[in-house]
Parts: sequence; C-alpha cells; structure tokens
Amino acid sequence: MRAGTRRRLIRLAYVVAFGTLIGAAYGTVLHLIVYGIPPLGALIGGVHAVLLSVTLGWLEIFGVRTRLGRAVEQAPFLVTLALKAAVYGSMIAVVNIYEPGTRLVGVPVGGGSSQIVGLIFSFLVTAVFIFVLQISQIIGGRTLRDWVLGRYHRPRQEERFFLFVDLAGSTALAERLGPARVHHFLNRIFLLASDPVDDHHGEIYQYIGDEIVVTWTESEGRCGARPLSCFFDIERTLESAARGFVRDFGVVPRVRGAVHVGPVIVGEVGGSKRDIVFHGDVLNTTSRLEQLAREWERPLVASAAALERCRDTEAYVLEDLGSQVLRGRASPMLVYAVARNGRV
Repeated sequence: MRAGTRRRLIRLAYVVAFGTLIGAAYGTVLHLIVYGIPPLGALIGGVHAVLLSVTLGWLEIFGVRTRLGRAVEQAPFLVTLALKAAVYGSMIAVVNIYEPGTRLVGVPVGGGSSQIVGLIFSFLVTAVFIFVLQISQIIGGRTLRDWVLGRYHRPRQEERFFLFVDLAGSTALAERLGPARVHHFLNRIFLLASDPVDDHHGEIYQYIGDEIVVTWTESEGRCGARPLSCFFDIERTLESAARGFVRDFGVVPRVRGAVHVGPVIVGEVGGSKRDIVFHGDVLNTTSRLEQLAREWERPLVASAAALERCRDTEAYVLEDLGSQVLRGRASPMLVYAVARNGRV
C-alpha cells in the first residue's frame, strides 16, 4: 500500500471514530429525553454516524482525487458549495428519514420533531466538518492546529529543517507558455508535490513563485532523512507524470532543491490578516544553497550541518563540494551534492 493511501485511510479512520463518538453522544441524549433508553440511543446514533462519516469522509478524502472530484473542487467556490450541499444534504436526509439504526435495534421509527432535530443536528455537524476541512486545506492542517492551540501566540525558538524546491528553467518556460498556462503548469506540480510532502510529514510553509518551501522540526525531519527523501519522492512523482506534462505543456518539469537546518523564531504576525511565520538566517542560507545547486548543476545540495543531523543518509550518494562562501555570509560553509541511485 502506498504511503499516501495509508495516510488517507488513517485520516478517514479518525473522521469515522470522531463522528461515531459525536453520534453516540447525541443519540444518548436524544433517546434519554424522548424514550428513556440511553443505551439504545447510543447504538442508534452510532450507526447513523458511521454511515454518514464513512460516506462523507470518503468523498472528502478520496473522492476529491478522482477526475469528477477535482472538477468539483476547481469549480467556483459557490458552485462547489452548492454541489456538496446538495449531495451531502441528500445523504443526511436519507439516513435521518429512513433511520437504519432505529430499524436495526427494533425500535419503532419515530417521526415529527425527533426526525427534524436529528436532521438539523446532522447538517450542523457536517457543515462544521466540511468548514474545518476546507480551512485546513487553505492554510494547512498544522497551521490550523497551532492557531487553535495558540502554540505560537508568543514567539518561540525552534530548530528546523528547510527544503527549498525550485523549478528549473522556469523563466524560459514562462516566456514560451504565457502567464495563464504557466499558472496551470505550476499548479499541477504543486498538487503532485503535496503527496510526497505529506507522506514525509513535512509542512508546506510557502509557495513563492515557482518555488515550494517545506519545513520540519528537527526531531521530525531527522528520522529517515525526511527532507532528502521528500525531495527525491517529488522528483520521482514528477517523472512518473512526464507523459501528461509533455502532452499538455510540451515539457517535462525538472526540479532542484536545497536543504539546511538551524534555529528560527516562530510566531504569529499581522492584524487583519494573520499568519504564522519563521524568521532566521537558516531561510536565507537555504535560498543561497539553492542558487548554488543551479550554479553547480546539481539536483539537490545540502549543508553539512543538515546531513549531520539526518539519520539514514547511507541511502544517498554524497559529493563533497567543499567549503563555499555563500552570498551574504562571511564564513564559508561545507556543502554536499546529494543524489539517489548512484547518480550525482
């Protein structure tokens, strides 16, 4: 099973588990008030919640990856919202009107106010679920979690890995394709790169032009040399999609990257628009390393500091590029080119 599929199945399991708990709690309260039978209410509510959370969760986690799902997601926001409301609302109505959980336990199917309350509750819970999911896709799941928990309300220092991934030859490509087609070209690259980033537990910090900035805390990144393996998985993913890129854009995308590690200050900034940002020399240094990868014509370069803190680097071929004085830095830095499959 692919890592991405496994990750999405785990996410679906969390959705189903959380939905079942909410449904069981709601069923307990409702049936205690209406029938005085809380155990059966928990079972009925749990059955209804499983049916809805499995179906809606699958559509949101797996369905969006189908051709039809991508078309819905890429439609204007109001169209997407209307289609989801119609489909999900129909499913909720069927479950609440037919009441399969009530029939399963042999309790007479209720009507009137209890069904209306159940329908309203299901709509509210589903609306909250969809809203949170859509917001997390816009700002990132980890960023949403950190905002909710107030983790960076006060600035704090962290040791972090940064991976910069840049599209090679983007200037000439932009001149040939034009702005609109370049946007579609980059968007496809970013969509394909998101799975390797998620598979390696990375966090996409920013999209800057044709560049992706990915970050890990030191403890998360050192395991399995995740910044290195993430870059090469992005490279492999784009290579496997080469035929489609040639058909649609007449070119196969090539990426290069740089990896560095160091201290950053992380905190919330802004007023009417707030964001969680990183400040530190490690970002500038990683950008300079990426320029070095362009100059040396290497797919990936990494600082010696980053490689020293990574585990399992034996899987890669390292080429010593010597001590390099990077632009804007007074002291030299030991740099390596990193390759996979014996290719430097």
